[in-house]
Amino acid sequence: MAQTISIPKGTRDFGPEEMNKRNFIFNTIENIFNLYGYSQIETPSMENLSTLMGKYGEEGDKLLFKILNSGDYLTKANESALQEKSSTKLTSSISEKGLRYDLTVPFARWVVQHRNDINFPFKRYQIQPVWRADRPQKGRYREFYQCDADIIGSDSLINEVELIKLIDDIFNKLNINTIIKINNRKILQGISEVFNETDKLIDIAVAIDKLDKIGIEQVAEELKSKNINKELINYFKIVAANEGFTLNEISKLFANKSEIGNKGVKEIKYILSKIEGITLKKAKIEIDFTLARGLNYYTGTIIEVKSADVSIGSICGGGRYDNLTGIFGLNDVSGVGVSFGADRIYDVLEQSNGFPKSLAYSTKVLFVNFGEKELDYCNSIIYNLRDNGISAELYPDFAKMKKQLNYADKKHINFVVLIGETEMLSNTVTLKNMISGEQINLSKNELLLKLKESV
Repeated sequence: MAQTISIPKGTRDFGPEEMNKRNFIFNTIENIFNLYGYSQIETPSMENLSTLMGKYGEEGDKLLFKILNSGDYLTKANESALQEKSSTKLTSSISEKGLRYDLTVPFARWVVQHRNDINFPFKRYQIQPVWRADRPQKGRYREFYQCDADIIGSDSLINEVELIKLIDDIFNKLNINTIIKINNRKILQGISEVFNETDKLIDIAVAIDKLDKIGIEQVAEELKSKNINKELINYFKIVAANEGFTLNEISKLFANKSEIGNKGVKEIKYILSKIEGITLKKAKIEIDFTLARGLNYYTGTIIEVKSADVSIGSICGGGRYDNLTGIFGLNDVSGVGVSFGADRIYDVLEQSNGFPKSLAYSTKVLFVNFGEKELDYCNSIIYNLRDNGISAELYPDFAKMKKQLNYADKKHINFVVLIGETEMLSNTVTLKNMISGEQINLSKNELLLKLKESV
C-alpha cells in the first residue's frame, strides 16, 4: 500500500504563482525598509533555549518548538523527570535549542553580541520565518514569515511616528486600507497601579490581549482566575464596551494616583500631535486602551494593525521595549519596532483580489520548437531578449504545434514566436499574440521593441 504523504499541520507549500505573489509582498516591504534607511541582518533559525525561554511569558514558552539534542539524548535525561513523566522538567535535560518564536528576541541577542560593531541608534530590518506550536486555524500558522523593522539605541518618540508612517507607506504600496491601533503599556501599568494590582501587570496584559478572540466575558473570567480584583475587571469591561473612551477620561482615572499612567498618556498625545502634520494615505489611527500585546518585553507604545476590509486579525504589530537587551547583559538600550505578518498580508490580498494581475505571469514569450535547425536560430534571439530584460523560453522538445501552444496557454504566456524556413530565409520572426490571436511578421529588432512596449 502506497504511503500517504503530507506536510505538518500549520505549514504550507507554495507553487510558482504563489511565490510570485509572496515575493511581491517581500519586495514591496523591503523596498520601503531600504527607503527609510534600515539595514538588513539575519539570525539562525534556531537559538539556544536559554535565549528564548522566559521572554514571551508562560504561554509563549509553551509555544516554542524545542529541538532534541544530537545523539542519544536520553542518556543525559533527568531520571526523576522520566519517572514522573514531567515533560517540563525533562525538556531542559534533552533539549538545549529551539526554533525562534519571533525575530525581536534574537535581534536583542544579536545587538548585545555585536554591540562594539554597531553605530547607535541602529536601524535594522529582517525578513525570515518563525515557528510557533500554536493550534492551526484560519490566518494562524505554525510556520510563517515576519518582516521586522526596529530602531534600537534611541528613546525618542519620533521613532514611533516614523514607524507609523512606514506602516502606512507599505500598506499604501500594497493597496490595503488599514486601521492602526495604538496604546501604551504605561497606561496599562497605570490602571493596574490605581487598582492596586501592580504586580499582576503581565497577567492582565496576557488576558486582555485575548479580547478579540474570546470576548470580554471570558477575559473577565481569566482575570478573575488570576485573583485580579473586581473593580479593575469592571473598569476594563467599561473601557471595552466604550469605543469612544478618550485620553481625557483615562487621565481622570490617573489624576494624582499614577505617575507612570500619566506618562503613558503624555507619550500617546505627543505621537498623535506629530502624526497630525503627516498625510496618511491608507491608515486610520485609533486609540484602544484594551490593546495589550501579550509579550512580556513591551514597556511603552504598542501598535497593532488590521485590515479595514478583510477580517483576519492583526497583519502588523509591535511596540517599545526599554530594556530587552538587559536580559543579555546590555542595560539601558531602548528600542522600538514593528513586525509585518507576510502570510496574513498574503491572505488579505487573496481575499480582496488585490494582487497585480501581471504577477501570475513569468515568461513573456515562448519560442516554438520546429526542429534542430530552427532551434539554433531561435536560441540566438532568445539570448538577446534575455540580455535586454525580456523573459523568454524555448519549448525543449520537437512536439506538435497544438501541444506547444497549450503549454503557452496554461503558463499564461501572452506571446509566441514562430520561426520556420520562411522566417530564417528572410531573417525575420512571426509573433503571435495569444490573447487576440493576431500574427505579425517582424525583424529581430522590431520583435525586441514590440515586447518591450508590451511590458
